[in-house]
Amino acid sequence: MHIPSRIATRLLLCCAVAAAPAFAFAQAAPAKPAVGAQMTPAATYGKLLSGMEKEFVDAAEAMPEDKFNFAPPTTMGDFKGVRSFGAQVKHVAQANWYFFGGDMSEADGKAKSDAIEKLTSKADIVQALKDSFKQAHTYIGGITNENAFVMTAHGTRGGMAAFGIAHMMDHYGQMVEYLRMNGIVPPASRGSM
Repeated sequence: MHIPSRIATRLLLCCAVAAAPAFAFAQAAPAKPAVGAQMTPAATYGKLLSGMEKEFVDAAEAMPEDKFNFAPPTTMGDFKGVRSFGAQVKHVAQANWYFFGGDMSEADGKAKSDAIEKLTSKADIVQALKDSFKQAHTYIGGITNENAFVMTAHGTRGGMAAFGIAHMMDHYGQMVEYLRMNGIVPPASRGSM
């Protein structure tokens, strides 16, 4: 499988962050493991996922319903054909089922993706996002030292987890820009200004 260099770079950064025991998200302040402590793959990826989930869901909830279909106008740059804010959220919900769906069949994955694509209200889209994060936590909770890097049909469990989290970061960055274009400070930035 060929991974484009920008995605490979994000994947490596995600893995480097996952390996750093001193890394902690400000929103979740559980006891920090002692230097040299062994962390399980599930705990490492779970911590990263929880931090990303908090930022992503908070950002999705911060955009008002009447702005959920916002996409930058082409007068502001080359934005022709970009996803709207709501479409960014739906895309990540769909992708989470791909990255973290585990043994989900291709048919079930397509049905899940199609159902999410049909959603139109903010409440339904945000709920689909939250449901996809529940699935992601279940998947990551099953990663062990023994199975983290065993090849499966889609890649290794550890690789899929890292790629899935990196994918969220890409779309989170786009959502932050959309929020700011609408005069909304992203929730993750509100306490640090």
